[in-house]
Amino acid sequence: MKKWNLIVDVANCTNCNACVLACHDEYCGNDFPGYAAEMPKHGHKWINIEQKVRGSGSLMDVAYLPVMCQHCEDAPCIEAAENGAVTKRPDGIVIIDPVKSKGQKQIMEACPYDAVWWNEEKDIPQAWIFDAHLLDEGWTEPRAAQMCATQAIRAVKADDGEMNAIVADENLEHLHPKHGTKPRVWYKNLQRYNTAFIAGSVETENDGVVDCLEGAAVTLSRSGETLQEAVSDIYGDFKFDGLEENSNGYRLEIRDGQGREKTIELDLTDSIYMGSIPL
Repeated sequence: MKKWNLIVDVANCTNCNACVLACHDEYCGNDFPGYAAEMPKHGHKWINIEQKVRGSGSLMDVAYLPVMCQHCEDAPCIEAAENGAVTKRPDGIVIIDPVKSKGQKQIMEACPYDAVWWNEEKDIPQAWIFDAHLLDEGWTEPRAAQMCATQAIRAVKADDGEMNAIVADENLEHLHPKHGTKPRVWYKNLQRYNTAFIAGSVETENDGVVDCLEGAAVTLSRSGETLQEAVSDIYGDFKFDGLEENSNGYRLEIRDGQGREKTIELDLTDSIYMGSIPL
C-alpha cells in the first residue's frame, strides 16, 4: 500500500514562506467539509517555519525548520480523541474531523510537535491535512511542495519498502525520534538545526606580519577518539559540525607543516566560533 510522505530538506529552506502562504491561501476563508474547517485569518500557522542561529562573530549560520502535522503512524492525537474525531487514512494522512472534534482541546494538547492549533472561535483543533482534499481530486502533490522553489519540501507516495530505501539513501531523520510516533514527515540535513559546531580561524605571524594560515591540519577528538579532521582553507577557517549540544571533553589539535602545533581543551554548550587562533 502506497502512503504519502513528506521530505523536508533543512539545508534548502530559505525562509521564503511560500509554503506558509500557500497553506494560508488554501484554508483561510475556505471550508472543506469532512477535511477541515477554514483557518483563522490570524494566529494560526499550520506550516510554521522555525529559525535557529548558530555561532557568533564572522562565522554564523542560520537554519530554517518547517514544522507541520507529522502525520504519525502512532499518532497521539488519535489516541487522545473521542468519538473517532481523528482518523488515519489508508494513504497515511491524519485528518481531524472538523465536526466531531468540537470541544476536544486534548487533541491539540496531545501533539508533541506543537503542530495542532486551537481555533477559539470554532472551538476545534486544527492542523495541516497534507492537502488531502486536493490529492483526492487528482493533484500529484500538496501545494506546499508545489510552491517550494528550492525543493526544500517534497511529497513522495511510496510503500514502506520504497520509503525505507529513500530514507537510507538520503539519510533522512524524524524531527524528534524520542517521541516514538513514527511520523510520515522526514527531515534531511537536520543537523543544521539540532546540532552544534566548533569553528575557528588559524593564523600565523611571519616577520611581524599576521596572516591566515592555509593548509593547517585540525583534529577534533573526545576521550581519545578522533571525531573529525579538517584542513584550514585559504582564510585559515575550519569547522566541525554535527556535534551534540551541551557536551564536553573535546580536544582540538592544530598542526602545520613547519612543526608548529597547538592543543585546546574545550566544552560545548552551543555552537562556538573560537575566532583567530595563533599558531
